[in-house]
This record gives sequence, structure tokens and C-alpha cells, in this order.
Amino acid sequence: MNNQPRILVVEDDDAIRSSTVAAFVDAGWVAEGRVDGADFELAIETFRPDLVVLDWMLPGRDGPTLARVARGLSEAGLVLLTARVAMPDRLRGFDAGVDDYLSKPFVMAELIARTRALLRRLGTLASTIQVSDLLVDEPAGVVSRAGQRLELTATEMRLLCFLADNRGRVMSTTQILTQVWGYDDYADNLIQVHISALRRKTEAFGPRLIQTVRGLGYVLRAPTP
Repeated sequence: MNNQPRILVVEDDDAIRSSTVAAFVDAGWVAEGRVDGADFELAIETFRPDLVVLDWMLPGRDGPTLARVARGLSEAGLVLLTARVAMPDRLRGFDAGVDDYLSKPFVMAELIARTRALLRRLGTLASTIQVSDLLVDEPAGVVSRAGQRLELTATEMRLLCFLADNRGRVMSTTQILTQVWGYDDYADNLIQVHISALRRKTEAFGPRLIQTVRGLGYVLRAPTP
């Protein structure tokens, strides 16, 4: 995919930083990590992120301070991660220009969902995605095929939106679990059950769009003539 969203993650916890960067890459985006804000200005100017994820408690300058710096240099979206949940702390983050706020510990799937929603609001991701005669409008929560509206559950909607965002790319079961559920709800047939449900609903109005690539995963793409 061209023009993928660019995400900068500033987090001093090595495990959280590496797993968050990996999850963003699995989502089909470009992501880089930084341990602290020592070279933050340079990272903003050279990497030119569309969105920045900031930990609150960082060595040196903290997350809200870096958020103010980012606001002066960029129009990137800002997401703050923190275990500080008191209202004064939350207000300080929003006063610094943060767009969204996620409390630690967090489920990776929720961070991805919030990031995707913010990127759509910023215009970095298209609001409506079309694959053949399937239209997916995530902000409106509307999916239609051949002009017929489909009634999806919340999980089916998340799964279809993830596949639609990565249309034409084969997504592994690991990528799907991370992006749609996180690993907390893992069950052997979890993905297969929801893929089958989506197929039943989408194929009521046309040929198969969600393809199984044996040994690799699933892909949403237009049927070949």
C-alpha cells in the first residue's frame, strides 16, 4: 500500500514500545519507536508522523510536555498512554493538545481501533472504503453491498474494517487476533467463526470477497473476472 499512515511511538518500556510498533506495522502502517523525547523535535521533522503515541511518564520531558512540542511543530494526531487516571491529570493531557487518552494497562486492539478512528477523523485514512460493490463506512458504522445494507455485529464490523483497510494484502491469523481482539480472548476457532459469519452476510448479495490463502491467512479483494 502507498501513503501508509506514519506512527511515532515514544515509550520507555521496551516491551510495550516494541509490541506497539509491531502492532502498528501489522495494521499496515509505518511505525517507529523512541525511548524518550531527547530527539523528539528531530523525529517530528524527519519522520513526519501522522500520529504520535506518547507515554505520560518518560525520562526527561513527560508526555504532556512533548504533546505541546508536537502541537507547535506538526498537525499530527496525539494519543497519550498513562496509568494516571485522575481527572486533573486527564485535563492536563487534553490541555496540552492530546486528541485521545488510553489508560494503562491497555488492550492492543483498543489502541489500534482508537488510532484508526483518529486517523479517519484527521483525513489520513479514507472514511469509506470500496472493494468491488462492497462499501465500508467505519465512522458511520454502515456496510452495504450491491446497494443493500448489511447488519453486522460490533466484532464483525471491526474484523471487516481491518480487512478493508488492508484490502489486497493477506493478513495472518496472528495479525487479525492482535488487531481485532488482542490476545486476551483467543480461542482456536475464533477467527473462523467470524469469517464464516461475514461471508454469509456479504455473499448474500454477490460472489466471495473474503478469500482464504491456505497457510497464510485471509484477504479481502475483488473477485477475479
